[in-house]
Parts: sequence; structure tokens; C-alpha cells
Amino acid sequence: MSQTHDQMELREEDVRAHYAAALDLIDGFDHAPRIGTAKEASAPAERSPGVGGTRRRFRSTTPGLAARRVTRTEGIQLTTRVEAVEGGDGLTSPLQATVLQSLRRAIAIALAVADQYADRTALKDLKRANLEGSLADGQKAEFTELLTAEALITLYVFGSATAFLLASHATEETVEVGEVEEVLTDNGQLALHGALWELDQDIAVHASSEAKLVETVLAFAEALMDKVAGRASTAGRLEPFVSASWRVEADDFTVDGFSPASKAKGSTLTMTFKKPNEVVGNHIAKYQAMKLSKMLMAYDFDRRLNPFAELGGFIFTFMGDGKPGTGKTTLIQMMAGLINDYCGVVGYPFRYQNLSTDNIDSYQGKSGQNAKAFINNVLDPGVIGFGTIDDIDQLAGKRGDRQSSAGQLEITAVLMESFAGANTVVRGNCTFGMFSNYPENVDDALRQRAGARFLVDGPQTREDYIDILYLLMGKNHDIPVGEHEVFSAQEIKKAVAASFESHSKPHEEGLLKVFDRVHSQIGELDTIAKMGTYLKGIQEADERFTGRAIKNITDAVKVRAMDFELPDEWMENPELFLFKDYDAKKAMIADLRVPITTEMVIQEINRYADSEFRYADKSDEVAIEAMVRDFGRQEEAKKRYLESKG
Repeated sequence: MSQTHDQMELREEDVRAHYAAALDLIDGFDHAPRIGTAKEASAPAERSPGVGGTRRRFRSTTPGLAARRVTRTEGIQLTTRVEAVEGGDGLTSPLQATVLQSLRRAIAIALAVADQYADRTALKDLKRANLEGSLADGQKAEFTELLTAEALITLYVFGSATAFLLASHATEETVEVGEVEEVLTDNGQLALHGALWELDQDIAVHASSEAKLVETVLAFAEALMDKVAGRASTAGRLEPFVSASWRVEADDFTVDGFSPASKAKGSTLTMTFKKPNEVVGNHIAKYQAMKLSKMLMAYDFDRRLNPFAELGGFIFTFMGDGKPGTGKTTLIQMMAGLINDYCGVVGYPFRYQNLSTDNIDSYQGKSGQNAKAFINNVLDPGVIGFGTIDDIDQLAGKRGDRQSSAGQLEITAVLMESFAGANTVVRGNCTFGMFSNYPENVDDALRQRAGARFLVDGPQTREDYIDILYLLMGKNHDIPVGEHEVFSAQEIKKAVAASFESHSKPHEEGLLKVFDRVHSQIGELDTIAKMGTYLKGIQEADERFTGRAIKNITDAVKVRAMDFELPDEWMENPELFLFKDYDAKKAMIADLRVPITTEMVIQEINRYADSEFRYADKSDEVAIEAMVRDFGRQEEAKKRYLESKG
């Protein structure tokens, strides 16, 4: 995993230096649209003399750029437009003032970041040369590319800062502004002209109330970021921007490439939470989910790192698979409930989000954008995050499968890059769970991005079935329990120990044959060399068992080395652990680690390989059944054809 790059401070004086230019922009400027279509013909109404004074005309503040003369079609006066919402009464309301101040602040931040980019590249010198008339012909192409990059950076930071500054004023209103059209990339200044012209249009059409004013601006900011991020994916000269990170201390706002900033605000959960004793069976999955819920709470917001992520044993991604009705939804409800309760005790923001089939969009690129927004929301280092992808076999397409839609393949690409890409950073503040009834239909490479496997197999024993019947029957009856101690079989440590022990030998028939063959040749697998021989035997039986599988197995072994739950009292009394500094928490966790044993390694090899063999067997069987159906259809078609000819 890559390391986080250091943040640089965007000084307050550098931001405020652009306040005058930003105020000029929201007060009034001229713009003739080049791409966008006017949504309202009339200009904002002029106020009577003596109310608010006259509007200052915009003066270019970008040196080195020849002014582009445009024919005035209307004066864009965002101040007047905003103050006219709900009729206007001559005084600016507090919410209107907040919107205008946020826009001014966002513009100033965007211009300050653009200056930083110019300083980090040749753009500053090329602007000076252009102003002096000494720009060489050989430099013109580079100059144009740098100006395009500056425009994209300016627009994106403006959109991100606007959305961030107004996020706390969002309401339940919804506004659809559509795609942003007037995205100009000549230079940063002209780019802002186009964006603010279109924002003015959207406010005129959609902002019929103050609540809708805020939502219109927020919707525009989101749409602008989506459009610019798409453009940036194919633009050059952006590396000095995407490889750096700036922080505006006064706003707690971070500029981190083309990733939207978000306030450390949790989501309000409406799901029905489940207690651990209400999850019957699924012992290993339940145990690991309970451990992971507590692991997340060790995250240090000051260091922006979790000691478990540094020491090893943190589960960033996991796959939960099992037959329909075995308890995947219940497991999600349990884990989300635990994290939510822990965060409530300590006052941490908790954000839960699910990526569903609703996020697949017929519009090209939109499905990928939806998936990226989901990832970024959960990754937000200012929150404790839990992201789930239910029915991932339906959501993410399998590459090479002709039945996979373009939207599904976009989601697959985003998830693969996000879960184990070159820029993936695991801070330890969040985890992602992929769930499926048919994991064999998930793309092999994406499935292998799941660092841990939770087999959700539901109730297994007689005791499990009695417990689940007792639980679901409720209390509106007088039927005696009989000779059974309710939930005693769900005692987690005892059940988990038995479950792990059962993996000392493989469960799947194909893997068991490999295990027995290797064992008969080299004896007990009690050295690294012998275990490596076993792994090679597995690879010979299933070529999909690659180096990534070995990494996932060793990660699972490290999790077993952390085979302890953080004490409940640490969660209940934050002073005992959660409020301690990073180094103290790291030392306390290190003291609880247990040594890695041969049994742990063998069990984790078998657990992981069992899942891969299980997926492969199901996948092959599904493919065979499909071919049998195809052959049957061909034979029937041939028969009917011959009958029609006869």
C-alpha cells in the first residue's frame, strides 16, 4: 500500500489575498456562453439606487493572458441573484449571506491553489514570458497544456470547497441541475467565468426558496466536480497537483487531488441493529466481525492511522458468502450496530454506506462515478467508515462475460483499483464488506481483493436450529423450551475454537485430495518449506491461486496473531484506551498479540483455499449447466427445423 503524502498548509493570507478578486466575481462580470445554453433569458433585476450600492465591474487579475473580448449579453451578478431568492426584501438573510460568503471563500481557495500549482510548475514563468511578449514558439504547446490543467484544478477546488463549506446547511430538499455544460479550460479565470455563469442560471431556475438555494448550489458543485474529474482523467500536466495535498486550517478543508473533501459527519442509520446473540451460527464470521468492529475504534484521528494497520491484522476488505437465507444481512446489521454504539459512546462520527444496484446507471461513466463517490465517502479519514456491497455478483461485472453491462464493468474497475491499487492507502478507519450468494460469479481478480473470507453458513447444529427457532418465535407463546440451554451453543470463544480446529484439514473434496497427496509425500506440514510445497500443490490444481492469494493468507494469519477482542471496558470507558495517544494505544495492542503457530497457518491456508475451490467448483458447474441448456436448445431447434422442412 502506498503511504499518505504529507499535507502542506495553504496559508490564510494566501487565501485572503484573493478575496477582492472573488468578491468582484460574485458582484458582477460579463460572460457570453460558448457551450452552455441559457436557461433564463432575463438578467437579475437591478435594485433601486441606495440599496446595496453599485456593482463593481470585474477586472482581470491573471497576468500574462491576453484579454478575450466578448460581446456582452448580460451582466452576471450572483450577489443580486442570491439576494432575490424568495422575493428579497432589501436585506440579505443570514442563509443568503452564508451562501455568498461560502462562494467567495471557495473562489479564493481555488485561486490560491491555482497559484500553488503555477509555482510548482513552469506556468508562472510562462505567464510572465507571455505578458512580456517573449514566449517562444516551442513553449506555446506546454503553456496551453498548463493553462488547461490550471483551469481544471481551479474548477475542481472551487466545487469541492463550495460543497464542503455548505455541507452543514444541507436540507431534505432535492434539486436536479443536470450536467454542467459551460466548462471552459482556456485558463483558470475564464473557467470560473463559465462555472459562475452556469451557477447563476441554475439558481434562477431552481432556487425558488432558501432551502432550494442551498441545495441548488450543492447540486451544482457536485455536478461540476463530476464533470471536471472526468476531464482530468485524460488531461496532462496534473501530476504536481494530484501528488500534493493542501490543508486550509481555518475551515478544516483538505485539497487532495481530484477527490472531494467532506466534513467529518456521520450518517444517520435507520436499519434495525442486531445483537451478537441474535446471529445464530456463522461463528467465525461473527467473531471476526466483532473483532473488526473494535479494531476500527483504535483509529487515531490525530495521526490518521490505526495501530492495527501498522502492526498487521487489520481487515480492510472482506468477502462474506453463503447460501440465501444464511444470515448475511443479519451479520451486516450486527456489525453496523456495534460500530454505531461504540462511536456513540466516544463521540466519533460513524458513516455507513451501501453500494447497491441502484448505482448502476445507463449513462456512460456515471456508474463508475457513483462507485468512486461511495469509496471516497467511506474512506473519509475524518470518520469511522463501514461500506457494504451487497449482492456484488449482480453489481460488479465479470470481465469477459458478455452479459456484463458497461456500468457493471465500470464498477468492477473502480473497486479493483480502490481495494488494491497503486494509490490505495489503508489508514485503518474503515472497512469494506462484499457479500454474495453466488461468489463464483464475481470477477476472480476482484474477489481476490478481499483480504479475508467470512463463510456465512448459517445454523449448522441441532443446538443452532433450536436457538434460531426460539429467537424468531418471539415471546407471544407459552411453549416450553425443553431440554436445552438457550444460546449456550452460541458462546463465541468455544464455537470459534471448534470452527478453526475444523480447518486443520480441508473441507472441499478437491482441496482435500491435494492436502492428502502432499501430506503423504512430505509428512506433517511443520516447516515453511513444507507449507510452501502445499501452496504450490494448490496452485497446480487451481491456476487462479496466485501470489495475491498468499498475501491474503498471510494477512489472515496476522489477524489470528491478533486473536483477541479489545476488552469491553475499553469501549465503555474511553479513558482506558480510546482517548490515549497513538503510541500508547499501539503499545497496549502489541502487548495483547499472541505468537503465530503452525496450526494457525495451516488452518488459514485451508480456509482460504477451501473458499477458492468452492467458488471454482460452483463456477464450473454453472458453466456446464449453461452449456447443457445451450446444446438442448440447439437440438430442439434442429428438430423443429427439420420437421418444418418435412
